[in-house]
Amino acid sequence: MKRFYSEASVVSEADGHAVTLDGRPMKTPAKRPFRLPSRGLAEAVAAEWNGQGETLDLPSMPLTQFANTAIDRLPEARTGVVDEIMRYADTDLLCYRAEGPDILVIRQARAWDPPLDWLGRTYGVALVPTNGIVHLPQAPEALERMRQIVCAFDDWRLGMVGHVAGVTGSVVLALSLAQGAMPAESVIAASFVDEDYQAERWGEDVEAARRRALAVADIEAADSFLRHLRSG
Repeated sequence: MKRFYSEASVVSEADGHAVTLDGRPMKTPAKRPFRLPSRGLAEAVAAEWNGQGETLDLPSMPLTQFANTAIDRLPEARTGVVDEIMRYADTDLLCYRAEGPDILVIRQARAWDPPLDWLGRTYGVALVPTNGIVHLPQAPEALERMRQIVCAFDDWRLGMVGHVAGVTGSVVLALSLAQGAMPAESVIAASFVDEDYQAERWGEDVEAARRRALAVADIEAADSFLRHLRSG
């Protein structure tokens, strides 16, 4: 699509912060008003639109896409999104540990124990790690508490928790990022402990490197969205 506007701006209104293109308020793909809860996020979205060249590159506008999803999809799809997040909670990456070699066991513990400890301190939820890849069902009361935590997020943050959980395979890492308890670089490092070890041992695979780059971009975009939400 060719660029059809000259400038994107932000207008603060009673029902939120609007992004305008040459003075005309944006709408979502479903033709709903594009209103954002924080001016910081609206300004970041406007910056995405102002940064476009002669043609629009939609993948370079992840904040806009996240916002559209939160406005168009989340109000009607909350239950399904929560259910999908909970499937990750019952098989959280941080709970499946290697039995060896020792260096990998140590790296996993260093990267994965702190966010699990944070979950326990902050929410009183204890997820139990296991060795190997055989599914270990978590306690029903722990999963129910996790569901309560997830359901408490508004649509803007719920979408980000679901997105990051899908990218990392860990609801704990997604919650840590959403609550500002872990920076994006730590979430990225924790989600790639196994892959980084394999790359050191066997060399970097081109396809694995491509997948990592996409995942890193996704996590960094989600972190940016969350930080701008908190910016007021």
